[in-house]
Amino acid sequence: MKMSAAITPDRRLVPFTVAVVGTVAIAAAPTPETLSRPGQYALATLFYAGLLWVTRGLPLPVTALSIPAVLTAFGIYTDLGDALESFADPLIFLFLVGFMLANALQKYGIDRRIALGLMTRMGSSARRLILAIMLATAFLSMWVSNTATTAMMTPIALGVLGQVIGRDDVRTADADRQFSNMQIATLLGTAYAASVGGVGTLVGTPPNVVVVAYLDRLIDYQITFADWLLIGMPVVLVTLPLVWYVLTFWLYPPEVEDVEDARAEARRVLEAEGGLDERGRRVAVIFAVTAVLWVVGGLGRFVRPYLPADVYTTLFGGSGPTLLGVEGHQGLLYFVLVGLYAIPALTLADAVDWDDLEDIDWGTILLFGGGLSLAGGLEKTGAVEWLAGLFFDALLGAPVVLVVGAIVLFVILLTEMTSNTATTNIIAPLLIGIGSALAATFELESTAAAAVFLGVSGTIASSYAFALPVATPPNGIVFGSGHVKQDHMLRAGMVLNVVMTLVLTLLISLLFYFVWPAILW
Repeated sequence: MKMSAAITPDRRLVPFTVAVVGTVAIAAAPTPETLSRPGQYALATLFYAGLLWVTRGLPLPVTALSIPAVLTAFGIYTDLGDALESFADPLIFLFLVGFMLANALQKYGIDRRIALGLMTRMGSSARRLILAIMLATAFLSMWVSNTATTAMMTPIALGVLGQVIGRDDVRTADADRQFSNMQIATLLGTAYAASVGGVGTLVGTPPNVVVVAYLDRLIDYQITFADWLLIGMPVVLVTLPLVWYVLTFWLYPPEVEDVEDARAEARRVLEAEGGLDERGRRVAVIFAVTAVLWVVGGLGRFVRPYLPADVYTTLFGGSGPTLLGVEGHQGLLYFVLVGLYAIPALTLADAVDWDDLEDIDWGTILLFGGGLSLAGGLEKTGAVEWLAGLFFDALLGAPVVLVVGAIVLFVILLTEMTSNTATTNIIAPLLIGIGSALAATFELESTAAAAVFLGVSGTIASSYAFALPVATPPNGIVFGSGHVKQDHMLRAGMVLNVVMTLVLTLLISLLFYFVWPAILW
């Protein structure tokens, strides 16, 4: 997710001033009886970060980078080194791995080949062609950042449109002539598919990693790569076809019948790409092995009865003896370790060098580290529990479906005003705190289970804000291409936001009863 300022430098002073004044006012106000003074300072810092993230008074990573300084200035962390520890969280390196693997795939055009291959096989009609583009985008977005996927797929989508409706008829935002439904549905479908596909895997979009890191830091609960697949894939399999249906059958039904020229062009480009050379095949093998090991590393609970204790601890982690003759191990198949194996493997295979790997999104990494630092401050001062208490009475005794519906709607609306990663940084600690308080309401014995359920549910919803360009990086990229107007995105997004609020509420509630028990309790 490439970070960029949404407002010009001369307009940053107002939101920054409001953030500073509000922060000082909250910090100086009388302290509630049930909240500690450090907790009040942590809430003041949350206001500072949240306001600047929502208004983009500063670039998102710049705000994140200032959070440890504010927390230390307030004395929440007595040592700046403690406040900066979050920037070395293991999941930071999962981001690094994901970005570097994406660079390797893109270097050899593996992602383009996948997309073009799907289009040549599926695009027998206008609607099926749009579906092929969306499926390719969603699949790639599960493994490559949704920003990089959208940046790669948007030119492909425009090339397809040039073949289907004619290059002279592909409109830009300043054109006087009417946009075709085919153009609007294709481009919006590309953006929305990237967001939806990112929900499917842990590495698909930054919010997924953010909430997993928060759960680990706040309640010492670990979600594996395989656990996330069980949660995310059903959501993708239900919602992606629904987004396609709403776009192409309801909102913007394509008026084109013959798409054979587009299929022929995709086939020609694919043939021109040629087969992968030896180095490209090595990248594909390393990526495939990494993905398989990510999944296998989360299956420890299923194979534990069949493995000797020391073998299990060495492979999957634990506190017992290992094959290495030491007590306790992270586990060789821990998904961050697996990712870190992949990068040296790429260089040893002579497939990439450092110049290919260093161009990554450092802004997202800074945003992630700052959010974790804030979460640590909220947790250690008791501010999370205090905030959760404010909402606890309102939700006490409410049905699961009502709680989920309120969270999904709130998160979608908030994400429309800021990025989905910033939204998750703001809301995830609160949802985790509320979840811990609502275990009895959900008839769960484990407070951790309720916290995980609500935290992950809110995170999923953050990828379903479709109405405004600022909501997600894919929305911004497609809008920034100039080939779709904001009115088009607003119309489609408002309808889909309503539809997805209802569908996600029902789907997440069903998962609560039928899938989550296998993961959480």
